[in-house]
Amino acid sequence: MEKDVELDLQRSVQAVLRELNTPNPALQRNQGMWRWSLHKKVERDPGKNSVLVRILLRELEKAESEDVRHVIIPLLLTLMYVLTKATGITEELYQRTYTFCTRLLTLPAPYSTVALDCAIRLKTETAVPGTLYQRTVIAEQNLMSELYPYQERVLLFVDPELVSASVCSALLLEIEAAQEQQTPEVCMRHVVSHALQATLGEACHTGALHRKLQASSRRVLEYYFHAVVAAMEQVASDDYPRRLGHLERLKEIHCSLIGPAARDRGDPLQDRLPSIPLPSPYITFHLWTDQEQLWKELVLFLRPHSQLRLSADLEALDLQGLRPDRDLARVSMLSTDSGIERDLPLGADELPAPSSPEMERASLQRKGGIKKRVWPPHFSMPGSWDGTPGLHRRTGRPSGDGELLPGVSRVHTARVLVLGDDRMLGQLAQAYHRLRKRETKKFCLTPRLSLQLYYIPVLAPQVMGGPTASRKLELGELASFLGQVDPWYASTVNTLCPAILKLAEMPPCLDTSRSVDPFILDVITYYVRMGTQPIYFQLYRVKIFTDLSQDPTEDIFLTELKVKIQDSKSLKEGSSPWKRGAAEGQGAELSICYQKALLSHRPREVTVSLRATGLVLKAIPADDTEVSGFSHGSPNAASVTDHTCLHVSVTEVVKSSNLAGRSFPVTTNTFRTSSIHVQSQDQRLLTLWLDKDSRRTFRDVVRFEADPCPEPCSRAQKYKTSGLNSHGQETERTVERPKPLLMPINTFSGIIH
Repeated sequence: MEKDVELDLQRSVQAVLRELNTPNPALQRNQGMWRWSLHKKVERDPGKNSVLVRILLRELEKAESEDVRHVIIPLLLTLMYVLTKATGITEELYQRTYTFCTRLLTLPAPYSTVALDCAIRLKTETAVPGTLYQRTVIAEQNLMSELYPYQERVLLFVDPELVSASVCSALLLEIEAAQEQQTPEVCMRHVVSHALQATLGEACHTGALHRKLQASSRRVLEYYFHAVVAAMEQVASDDYPRRLGHLERLKEIHCSLIGPAARDRGDPLQDRLPSIPLPSPYITFHLWTDQEQLWKELVLFLRPHSQLRLSADLEALDLQGLRPDRDLARVSMLSTDSGIERDLPLGADELPAPSSPEMERASLQRKGGIKKRVWPPHFSMPGSWDGTPGLHRRTGRPSGDGELLPGVSRVHTARVLVLGDDRMLGQLAQAYHRLRKRETKKFCLTPRLSLQLYYIPVLAPQVMGGPTASRKLELGELASFLGQVDPWYASTVNTLCPAILKLAEMPPCLDTSRSVDPFILDVITYYVRMGTQPIYFQLYRVKIFTDLSQDPTEDIFLTELKVKIQDSKSLKEGSSPWKRGAAEGQGAELSICYQKALLSHRPREVTVSLRATGLVLKAIPADDTEVSGFSHGSPNAASVTDHTCLHVSVTEVVKSSNLAGRSFPVTTNTFRTSSIHVQSQDQRLLTLWLDKDSRRTFRDVVRFEADPCPEPCSRAQKYKTSGLNSHGQETERTVERPKPLLMPINTFSGIIH
């Protein structure tokens, strides 16, 4: 029997590996189903967990010995997902997994980064089994606990103009159907039951425990829930946890729950472990209808408990984010005393009551003089909202915790998941830029909120080979890029679009009383839990001039800027400079000035004038050979800004003469640049489209300038570059450039290829 179980699980693991080894996973019949079915097998029969862990460890060690690196991260994340849910895993298996992760630390990123993250979690789980499960449920379900105050929320955004109403309704119904079965009482039962089974093992009377928890009231459940959490967290938080006292405390809780009678007569249902599912995270569904909606939802996520953990200094920043911003960089008060200590009235040193108005104002005032609000000298706005990279975070804590300001912990994590195509990501880039810009004026979200961004491509169904098939592929360029650099993302996330469209075609099931087994929700849950490695994308700023005598309009784009020549309008009424024929009137005379992107990073400015019918600026590499412009590491790395460039394609009209007469062939010129200025020279106006979105169209444009978007209110960074002096000798000089604004999108491994 055990051999049959092992053989069945082995076949499922091999199917996952075959999917990874297939060049194009989209051609497979069971797209993205193998991993899901593998986890469902052990979820329905928890006794198979140890067998699956051994199989996955065997495959990982084989991949390491054969240097088949592209399967290491998918197998390791699958193994960690099993260990998070499982009970009854032996210490020997934990140690083997931990040892394997430490060996991976000698490999380059992203393998060492993922391995370190797993090793940190395993160290805590080995010392106190069940900790990962408990912390996951507490944070995702927002169960209040003083010992583990972290809270998470998944905010799912869909643009109703880009995604059909049937898809929106189907997703909303699936989310609601699953969450109606995940009440706080159910989640607390799962935490208590899982902790006791993981710690006590065979000594736990699972049947009696299950019956007792089912019959307990909300008040009793809360009592045992907090008791179990206290017993687990007090040990897990220690640098060198000691399990003896922790084990005795959980035994007392176990005996108190089941009673002496059930303990003495044994448990007839103990032969088969009950399944303890890991509830899906709390997900809120939002239609993207307002440019400020992301900001408002983040404020609402923080507001209910904001008064509990905010220092008075930050509370002065007034987390009411919906009112107009005001500059709070300096707060002053007039001194009315001499500033000499002996002149102060008696009792001046006594502290007022904590709840008194004087105490609330204490952080903004001092006796005598002017108080200037100054952030610590070493502090600067972080380049991304996920905070310090995971290498330095505390053991077992979420990736965004830590203190950006003294006394303020990042206990909230907002996982923003957007569904759609490249146009939706363009809107997300705009909202992200607004958040960063707003934080420079009102620094209230960044110190206490970790913001994680996720993306699931959902493209409108089209007939392959039809006239709109190429348009569908064009709108999925960023998803295609993420799939190229992260094979596990391609296999797990990129294959989800057909399942979502199929769900939308199915008749809705309104019966929420029955148990659901949702594939799409499970994949979303797996992605937001295990997708911890961000890929940073440069945002680009474009300045648009419709009148050279006036200030330009500024906007942001992420993937593409397309330019075409307008035919119907010119700056001044009259004939075109080219009157000799309709063919000669194609396009417009453009002056293009750009900073050429060189491997040596030497500044080289190029200015050309040519006749063109249009041009396209792309920020996403077209193939694997150009992936080096993006980074999975810290956004502060100099290499990110050095290699960032736009890929420009200019459709040029070339005038030529031969024996047959004059001709005007069209050719496409391509080059790479870090910044570009384009201006129409013959009074023909331009039309600009940002991020392939027709709603973001700018007409009657005379000139535009595109360059990397700087981090709002950031200090200039110094870079060393080499060049030739007037004598032709190579010299090294220092140049200053503003810190670029990078938007992270989480994947499973970051960039592999």
